[in-house]
Amino acid sequence: MKGMTGDARADRPFAVLEGQVRALGPWFHNLRLGPGRALSTAPYHPLGDFPANYWRYFQQTVPDDLSGWKVLDIGCNSGFYSFEMKRRGAARVLGIDHDERYLTQARFARDHLGLDVEFRRLEVYDVDRLEEGPFDLVLFLGVFYHLRHPLYALEQVAALVGRRLIFQTMERGSEAVGPVCEDYPIDERDVFLDERFPRMYFVEQRYAGDATNWWIPNRAATEAMLRSVGLWILDRPCDGVYVCQPAPGKPLPKG
Repeated sequence: MKGMTGDARADRPFAVLEGQVRALGPWFHNLRLGPGRALSTAPYHPLGDFPANYWRYFQQTVPDDLSGWKVLDIGCNSGFYSFEMKRRGAARVLGIDHDERYLTQARFARDHLGLDVEFRRLEVYDVDRLEEGPFDLVLFLGVFYHLRHPLYALEQVAALVGRRLIFQTMERGSEAVGPVCEDYPIDERDVFLDERFPRMYFVEQRYAGDATNWWIPNRAATEAMLRSVGLWILDRPCDGVYVCQPAPGKPLPKG
């Protein structure tokens, strides 16, 4: 444009991108886009530079080189973890979410980052429909406590895990994990008063202002449920994050 300085011409594409990002907001994942990754999608996130600041606590649990691996990112939101997996060389990355708004953000970011990641709308309860499974690595982060039927969903997810599952949930209650017997008589009551016993806290209304927070386990419940769907816990790198692998054999059904 006549009369426009060099600096102004350089600023114009950035301003266009900034407007597009704003139009797609609000964003929950703070992604960095544009030249030099200078544009933040959620610069005023209440959790800070999220989820990059959280990822630092457990990023070492994922191999630096994912060459040849298929990765499934469940509840991918706008794609932060999906993009990180592709940057580590994963052969294929599929991100799924039930919210089309997040998927629109993810596809927009993917196109600007130039990363070959597929995003698809799918409920976690329907992951058994995925014909691509099993996946070498499954990410199941920040979803569990938003589900009305969490154990059913975890069963579906566990069946897709080929090598590793990285699982994360909010946890409340006691951090202690106590001894649990294989069986109890019907008149046993005291064990249920022990805070080390596996517990799930049901949120009838809201927690942290969020009506989609339904079930929040204590640590003992998280570990028990992971075992109950046939997973071995290899590591707990930080609060609420578990690295798991399939156990050699499926758990016996109750009854």
